[in-house]
Amino acid sequence: MLPEVEAWLSRRASSAADWPARALLSAKGGTTISVVLPARNEEETVGEIVSAVRRDLVEAVPLVDELVVIDSRSSDDTAARALRAGAKVFAQDEILPELYDPRFDGKGEALWKSLAVTTGDLVVFVDADLREFRTSFVTGLLGPLLADAAVGYVKACYDRPLLGAAEPNAGGRVTELVARPLLNLHWPLLAGFVQPLAGEYAGRRAVLERVPFVTGYGVELGLLIDLLDLVGLDALAQVDLGRRVHSHQSTEALGGMAGQIMHTAWARLERQNKIVPLHEPSARLVQFERGPAGHRPVTRDVGVAERPPMATVPQYASRLR
Repeated sequence: MLPEVEAWLSRRASSAADWPARALLSAKGGTTISVVLPARNEEETVGEIVSAVRRDLVEAVPLVDELVVIDSRSSDDTAARALRAGAKVFAQDEILPELYDPRFDGKGEALWKSLAVTTGDLVVFVDADLREFRTSFVTGLLGPLLADAAVGYVKACYDRPLLGAAEPNAGGRVTELVARPLLNLHWPLLAGFVQPLAGEYAGRRAVLERVPFVTGYGVELGLLIDLLDLVGLDALAQVDLGRRVHSHQSTEALGGMAGQIMHTAWARLERQNKIVPLHEPSARLVQFERGPAGHRPVTRDVGVAERPPMATVPQYASRLR
């Protein structure tokens, strides 16, 4: 690990226990805070998360000013349960409808569009599929931002158990096999992030609106790389949230995720002049499943689209005037 990364870890790493809610309320002052849950077919968990945030961080300690769920084309009861639990709910495709394009889909699209319907100076993103959710996830991410104006973005880290596996940290398979090697190879300043693909992070609106958002599973990697380029390592922080339990995807689905992450990294290597591209990478991933006649190829599109920095979108800029 680079010496500057070791120094960064000693300076910018903390744990959720370091940031109790009432202490943060004293530091909040006039700062406004939005919590955003991007959600697609998460009816089993979204209501409990929204209820917990409202109970602990809106009613008991008035830290959070805005609690929003972005419904990303759910086919289940996600939106209704989030609404009943007390969140503002927005359908992804109804936000900036003039920019609708069916090619722009996935978590990154929901996160990007959330900037257009929230108003907080600080924005906290929390995945909607978490089990055993604790509101310290939110307060932990807010701590470094409220304590130090030089911090622009905070990333979570945690243990990720894979249900049924003997190893306590068997959950982060794409991180260990794809994301971490890519970062160590090409962006070694980011090697200190324990969970670079973590779905829980927070940032200053003024920072988040200045970077693009990849619309697929590459959004977390893209944000980390782009924010390093924009604000530098010392403006980034990491908070240990303890243990994170959520639903897990199939190996085939993880293969598609890995493909999108690799496309996201390729685009940034090219943009930052770290490679000389001699071809356009294929957006097709061929996988195999066994059928009655043997192995059958299944082709998946792993190409990623990218939304521009929100600050450059005229519709958003006009809202701020």
